[in-house]
Amino acid sequence: MSWHVEGTYFENCNCDMVCPCSTSGLTAPADNDRCNVALAFHVDTGEVNGVDVGGLTVCVVADTPALMSDGGWKIGVLMDAAASPEQAEALGGVFGGQLGGPMEGLAPLIGEMAGMESLEMAYTEDGRSHQVRIGSAVDMAVEDFVSPLDATGLGVKISGIGFPADTLAAGTSSTARVDVFGMTWDNAGKNSFSAPFAWSA
Repeated sequence: MSWHVEGTYFENCNCDMVCPCSTSGLTAPADNDRCNVALAFHVDTGEVNGVDVGGLTVCVVADTPALMSDGGWKIGVLMDAAASPEQAEALGGVFGGQLGGPMEGLAPLIGEMAGMESLEMAYTEDGRSHQVRIGSAVDMAVEDFVSPLDATGLGVKISGIGFPADTLAAGTSSTARVDVFGMTWDNAGKNSFSAPFAWSA
């Protein structure tokens, strides 16, 4: 069976701007001893094995070594409480990597699946500002960076990344609190990326 999902995503980690993990394809170490990262995906439209998954949000949280390619990641998945059991199963397969696609390539790096929880989610964005609130587990707000030297106002973009999209907008977080699956941090003022994404398999 084939599937496709597309929408918008943003992430925050505890690296300073700009995260070397993403820009090096996971071959350069993070700015700290551990990488603490949360990635929020809002699916605008999508179908997974015949199940419509549009309008739903998924968040992946991870605690990894500084050199992410070393593996041993601790991963947890937060699922939109608005998802039906069928939708949750479909999205879990996509974002857990079991159905192929971009997340499948990360599977060998995962040392511990901390679990999956279903929580109320509120995801908003206006093109440059991005925010998600997920119960008491995640409160994350980021804004894409526009250089004061940039007369176009288009913002800083980094291309050739590949995951979760080829071109990411760089930015910083104003709020970035995570407390779930035994992972707790506050990354306010640290790195963020955002982009439209389109995955299929």
